[in-house]
Amino acid sequence: MVSIARPSRTLFCGFCFAIFLLVSAILTGLYLPTFHFPVGAYIEIPKGASLNQTADILEEQGVIGSSRLFRIYVHIFHGDTSVVAGKYFFDTRLCLVNIAKRVTSGDYRTPRVRILIPEGFDVTDIAASIKKEIPNFNSKRFIELASSEEGYLFPDTYLFYGTVTPEEMIAKMKDNFQKKIKEVDEKIRVSKKTERDIVVMASIIEREALTSADRRIVSGILWKRIGLEMPLQVDAVFDAVNGKTTKDLTLKDLQTDSPFNTYTNKGLPPGPICNPGIDAIIAAAEPTKTAYLYYLSDSKGKMHYAKTFEEHKVNKSRYLK
Repeated sequence: MVSIARPSRTLFCGFCFAIFLLVSAILTGLYLPTFHFPVGAYIEIPKGASLNQTADILEEQGVIGSSRLFRIYVHIFHGDTSVVAGKYFFDTRLCLVNIAKRVTSGDYRTPRVRILIPEGFDVTDIAASIKKEIPNFNSKRFIELASSEEGYLFPDTYLFYGTVTPEEMIAKMKDNFQKKIKEVDEKIRVSKKTERDIVVMASIIEREALTSADRRIVSGILWKRIGLEMPLQVDAVFDAVNGKTTKDLTLKDLQTDSPFNTYTNKGLPPGPICNPGIDAIIAAAEPTKTAYLYYLSDSKGKMHYAKTFEEHKVNKSRYLK
């Protein structure tokens, strides 16, 4: 008697084994990270990238093992148009399922860096501070774009992703300035001066005085000099003119041909020399009126005031040795 059950059973077992292998492969592809997963890498999904393009990028970078499996999974569980563009940071190995969740929800997981921008920093100082915390930051590009925004890049502590661009940094700092300046809109209005003049004066005050009280007194002196049509004669501007500080200035420097030279030009310089904080801005809008017309800062940063030039000369001989 010839039996026909054995071939059928063999085919069935083979079919089951094939199904088992297929399911195992799918589960492995879905739930096991790739062997060469790029831990610590930034992977960028371009704006407007399709699901197919995203899958190809992830496979090329070693993030997933199969672009086809990725497309099928996302299509079934998230939809064809659910990919979110941007730069994704992978600090650990992930399986395809978790990667799909991240790129369809915009979970960039990019680490943020804390950057402190002190009051009185100019564009070059800011660029150096960012570069120190984010080595791949394009500081040259930042300086090129931000130079025209001097004075309006508000000094503060910022949290930025390591992928921050100069454009994003500038936009954030300008937006912060706009928020802060609204807090003193009324003070500026009462001062009867333009916002730009206040910012320019504040940038000088920021570099000239250290304390709130001194800033307001210095503000009163400088506005008084403008009212008397006297040159401001402040040394802080020379960092923008020739990179020198007070102790390095010579009589020749004071004659430098520059619109920022407050010894040879009357009134305010044509623009801010740095980015002032809110206290300096308030000091510019609300100066303290005194009988003083001159001031100087000694080696310890303490201010000494004088009503006349003769008194000022005495202070210079006494405190600037």
